[in-house]
Amino acid sequence: MFVSAIIAAAGSGTRLGTATPKQMLDIGGRPMLAHSLSTFLRHARISEVILAMPPGSTVPALAGIDPGKLAAVAIASGGARRQDSVANAFDLVHPSADVVLIHDAARPFVSAALIDRTIDAAMTQGAAIAALQSRDTVKLVADGVIHETIPRDSVYLAQTPQGFRREVLAAAVAQGRNGIEATDEAGLAEHAGYHVHVVEGDPANVKITTRDDLDAARQRLGSTERVGTGYDLHRLVEGRPLVLGGVTLAFDRGQLAHSDGDVACHAATDAILGAACLGDIGRHFPDTDARWKDADSVELLREAARLVGEQGYEVGNLDITVILERPKIKDAIDGMRARLAGAAGVDISRVSIKGKTNEGMDAIGRGEAIAAHAVALLRRRA
Repeated sequence: MFVSAIIAAAGSGTRLGTATPKQMLDIGGRPMLAHSLSTFLRHARISEVILAMPPGSTVPALAGIDPGKLAAVAIASGGARRQDSVANAFDLVHPSADVVLIHDAARPFVSAALIDRTIDAAMTQGAAIAALQSRDTVKLVADGVIHETIPRDSVYLAQTPQGFRREVLAAAVAQGRNGIEATDEAGLAEHAGYHVHVVEGDPANVKITTRDDLDAARQRLGSTERVGTGYDLHRLVEGRPLVLGGVTLAFDRGQLAHSDGDVACHAATDAILGAACLGDIGRHFPDTDARWKDADSVELLREAARLVGEQGYEVGNLDITVILERPKIKDAIDGMRARLAGAAGVDISRVSIKGKTNEGMDAIGRGEAIAAHAVALLRRRA
């Protein structure tokens, strides 16, 4: 039996209020789309997968999915409505397909067992959807007034996948192209005169619609926050400016370094990169590269924030401890906080800088060096 799977992933997710299309938002370190797509690609009974994506899209590189398998995925251009996107994808279904499944990318936790049940019912009955019987009493309400109590044993909450024998889905798609509107292909199949059967859904097969849904899905797969630490140390020498937190301090010595030697920025940069497992400052800004000669380290911090942003994170807060004997930095701290906050893309209230001495001990205590420790919290970005 040849089974085709269409994954509807062309929506914008406007109810979430995010600039990124909903299906590409991160859940558990992977885009939402990657979860359902990988389940279908691994399933032994699925012969092909077709993605309905926003117009102009190509197959995205998705974490955890073999690029060879991704290369075999066909892309259909999404339409103005969900039914238009599915119709475009149906045009790409292989001529040998016996059964076609349709699944929403916004349901990332679909199981192999649910896919099996839907395939079996579609082949036997012609059309089938996964659905859950309502556990709550259902009221029909108009203008804030209950007009009828509906027996809950007759109320089911539809899920996906939905499955159809090829000829049934062809008839349903034709209904849509002839002007009939429906919220799903099951509704179009009903309009075409077919009986749609129900298979037992899965309570875990939730749909991500609101920010609360997204947060719950992320919590299900692990923490949405990550922590990194950073440390930097430089010798202090004559003839160099003392730059700290993007602020130049009045002093007779400064850091000996390839860049400006700003230990506060360097420690914060390492903490941010480390939290996202992106290596360290030496990897991204090596002292063998002339581009970083005497560089403003605030710009290195800004670039680190941009890099973690590409991984789906944003800086939550920074906490930096600077260790030096002289000069005292308390009067410059607010200026430093403002510069680092701007580079990290956060409010100044999320950046803490503290000054400590080493009580006269070792090179720092003798005034020969300056050091800084930093902790960065990253949060998954919606």
